[in-house]
Amino acid sequence: MGNPTERQPQVPQGVPPGLSQGGAPSVSSKGAGQPPLQAVPVARAIPIGKVATPSKGGMPIPQAIHIGSSEGSAPPGQITYPQAQPIATPLPQGQPIPFQMPQAQPIPVAQALPGARVATKPTLAEKVPTKAAPGRAPGAGATQQPQDQLEESDQEILEVALRNAPSWLFSLVVHMALMILLALWLLPVPSRNILSILVPREIWAEKLGEQLEFDSPLGMENVLTKEEPVLTPDNLPEVEDPFAAPSKWDMVSPDGRIASNDEKVDHIGLALHGRQEGMKKALVGLYGGNRLTEKAVELGLAWLARQQRKDGSWSLKGPYRDGATQEDNPEAATGLALLAFLGDGHTHVKGRYSKNVQNGINWLLKQQDQSGNLYHEGGFNHHFYTQGICTIALCELYAMTKDEKFKEPAQRAVQYCLASQSPEGGWRYQPGVDSDVSVTGWVVMALQSARMAGMEIPPDHFRRVERFLDRSVASDGFRYCYQKGHAPSLAMTAEALLCRQYLGWAKDEPRLIEALEWITQKENLIDFSPGKRNVYYWYYATQVCHHMDRDSKYWKTWNAVMREAVPRAQVKKGPEAGSWDPDFQDPYEPHGGRLYVTCLCIYMLEVYYRHLPIYAPVYTLLGKPKYQLP
Repeated sequence: MGNPTERQPQVPQGVPPGLSQGGAPSVSSKGAGQPPLQAVPVARAIPIGKVATPSKGGMPIPQAIHIGSSEGSAPPGQITYPQAQPIATPLPQGQPIPFQMPQAQPIPVAQALPGARVATKPTLAEKVPTKAAPGRAPGAGATQQPQDQLEESDQEILEVALRNAPSWLFSLVVHMALMILLALWLLPVPSRNILSILVPREIWAEKLGEQLEFDSPLGMENVLTKEEPVLTPDNLPEVEDPFAAPSKWDMVSPDGRIASNDEKVDHIGLALHGRQEGMKKALVGLYGGNRLTEKAVELGLAWLARQQRKDGSWSLKGPYRDGATQEDNPEAATGLALLAFLGDGHTHVKGRYSKNVQNGINWLLKQQDQSGNLYHEGGFNHHFYTQGICTIALCELYAMTKDEKFKEPAQRAVQYCLASQSPEGGWRYQPGVDSDVSVTGWVVMALQSARMAGMEIPPDHFRRVERFLDRSVASDGFRYCYQKGHAPSLAMTAEALLCRQYLGWAKDEPRLIEALEWITQKENLIDFSPGKRNVYYWYYATQVCHHMDRDSKYWKTWNAVMREAVPRAQVKKGPEAGSWDPDFQDPYEPHGGRLYVTCLCIYMLEVYYRHLPIYAPVYTLLGKPKYQLP
């Protein structure tokens, strides 16, 4: 830096000419006869007071410190200034005053210039400078801030990013999330056609578990359940009324409950026509069946086919496990098995099990004697159970096929039943002796099957049955006993009600309604729990409720439990798969064993089409859009 004498000092505004910034008079480098003076550093004057302010302009000038003078005191009111005195000892040459100019610093902008654009928010890399403290250079403290205050955390960056993000970006994110959620919600579930034949749409069918193992398409082909094509001709002529019944019978007056027609026809009547393939599927859907009930029937028939003996007969004692505990009765066993196949529409001329039916009916015909009797061995109480069961099988086969070779055997079997009716009006263990509701029910069903086949039954036989039932009713008028004097039971009540329905009771008969209210109470519905089983009762109650029509609360209540409980109880694995285990604590099941229990369960699941309901306007219902199997 240059010599101080060469530096032009800046004089503050308001200082009189000739005064230095420190308040001393300026000294020229050239004096008049005086030796040159050396510049002495003089401290800045300390104000000790203020003089009167000039009347016009100027700054107040602080008083100078009086250093002293040999010339005496100055006049009052006159400001004196110290004069430079010669120094006796020569001083060293003047040195530059040690002074370091501050480095240039950015000037803080206190106010934006007019028209200029000023950022509303500082960026992370910038800090708004503050006013420097007195005695410190501006910006001197900025370099002393800790390093961690200069670095921004991830959280601060995220907050700044969110604050500065445009609003449309948030809207875009929210709408994209909503679209993804809606797409996932509306995404269709892939169809499972490979399991559609196994899983019905009813909620209870999903709880049956391992029953689905039998027909898994992922496993081996089950040759026992492999379906064969239905060989129905495509060129069958259309008929005006496919449900036309045989001509009028000279019996109970047909008043709308029993379908009849004045025109004679060559095919079966109303009751058995539902077993035909197309009609069967429609009726299953119409009356509340499903694929699960149909699958259980299929597995049950497959089990029966495996139990048929080489001569065409079946046995109540084996070769399966848990056979009957009493004597064998192959005629009754064969009749029971044939009814299961016939109920599903199989005959000796059509159906997957046509050979089983052919072999079974051929064996049964060999057991019939000239009187029409079909019972030859078994327990003493089996006689008319056997006769009734086998007569039903012969009549149904003839009604379904009109094969003349079965007409005469069926007629003889029916005549044997009519000739054996007791004076009480029913049947029991021996021809013409005594009656009970249990045996009588089977024989009445045999006579009903004969009517379906177009056979004439003298009405007096049915009037005698009605008189017997009138004597077997309990004191309440709607529950029935095994015999007069016995306690009423659910099984005998259901069996007697079925007879009453076929003998002409109206749908709204008060005694029928009272009995149905009792039957359909929760504690009387189907329950396979130990101590609550009664398959014999369930078989008859299923038919009685079904005849009340599909919209009846009694049928809906009964069927809702039946179509779930019966398939669930079916054996799922092992050599007895497809059958139902007998309960030897039951009063009836030990007499028939596994085959007897299995056949009755199959009959229950065939109820949708086995016999058309007596009180139903089937013509009208099936004229509506086709009912599909659920």
